[in-house]
Parts: sequence; structure tokens; C-alpha cells
Amino acid sequence: MNNLLELKNISKSFITETEIKVLKKLSFTFKKGKVYSLMGPSGAGKSTLLNLISLIDRPSSGVIKFNNQMINFDKKNKNDLFRAKNIGIIYQQNNLLPDFTALENVYLASLSNGTNKDIAKEKAKDLLKKVGLSNRMEHFPSQLSGGESQRVAIVRAIINEPSIILADEPTGSLDVNTAKKIFELLDNQKNSNRLIIFATHNRFFANKADCLLEMTDGSIKSINV
Repeated sequence: MNNLLELKNISKSFITETEIKVLKKLSFTFKKGKVYSLMGPSGAGKSTLLNLISLIDRPSSGVIKFNNQMINFDKKNKNDLFRAKNIGIIYQQNNLLPDFTALENVYLASLSNGTNKDIAKEKAKDLLKKVGLSNRMEHFPSQLSGGESQRVAIVRAIINEPSIILADEPTGSLDVNTAKKIFELLDNQKNSNRLIIFATHNRFFANKADCLLEMTDGSIKSINV
């Protein structure tokens, strides 16, 4: 069995003055070793779905399973630890800590996983060198270009060798050439034991995934597998 992530009848609503139903009984099974792209208009539920998979948010109803183990959303500490060990997250705006250097942003993510500081720092240095940032390690996010910041964000997401990488519009704020380089770097993280899911508005990148999922009206309507 190479099913890594299973979603069953996932619904998510937000309550303001009225109830807004974002996801509606969505079911899908993701396999390890695959790259999936999520496409759909703004408001289709792409970011909401990624937040649920990352265990940052919880569904209004439905079940999420990793390796056939159901997530109990009442066990926040356990889920936080699971996320630190198993899930790497990349955002459109990189979400780097502004008061920490590129190196610190990366190895701090490893410390949250219980790794020794010296080991974490050396691993972070090695990974940053591999993505061409050996001369930018001591720079702060404000001193980095958009492409450099996203490379740091990708390294931060993979330092704990997660089984799942989630990326929400990782190339959305970049120029075309930089976006292609960042997507190639993300795609290179694929391996037989890892699942990658990325949301995008860019059909060029979406079509490069192993599986293209179209989201409309809170559900996966069209599947190209």
C-alpha cells in the first residue's frame, strides 16, 4: 500500500454573520511518491485544504488519515509534534522570521523536531549550500531576493526530511524565470517515500505534476491522474 494520506467526507465552514461552506464532503486519497497540483479559482478551497492537511486547522466534519491512522484533532500537542516530524510547509510569502538569518530560519525548524543544535546547524548549512545560498546564510530575509527567500523556505521545509511537503502558491509572487527555478527545486524533492502537494494558479506548473486536481465549489471536480 502506498496510500499516505486519506481524506474522507471533509467539510469546512467558517462562521461570520453567516455560515460560509468552503469544503463540502471532499474525499481523496494521496499516494506517496507522487506530486499533486491543486488548481482552482480563488475561494475554491485550496489553501483551506492545505491548512487541514497540515493540521494547522481542523475540519468541521470528516476524517483525515495518515498511513491509515486517523487524526484526533483534540490532541493538539501530539499533532504539533507529528507536523514537525512529518510535514514541511512552503508559503507564497515564505513566512520567514524577519529577525533571524537564513541559516537560523532553517536550523530552528530542526530544533523544533528535537535535533541537537550543532547537528541542526551543520545540516542547515549543507542544504543551503546545495541550493546555491552558501554566501547568503548570514543575511536576514529583508536582505534576500524573492527567489532566495523561497529557496530558504524550501530548505526549511525539507530539513526534517518530511514525508509530506505542502506548498501554497510557492511561485505566485515571483517572476517567470525565478518561478521556474523554484518549481524545479521543489520538484527535485520528490522521492518514493514522499508526497508533494502544491496549490497554484499557474497551469504551466500544474501540468508538470504527476496528478492535476481541479477544485471548484469546495470539492475536487476534475482529476487528471
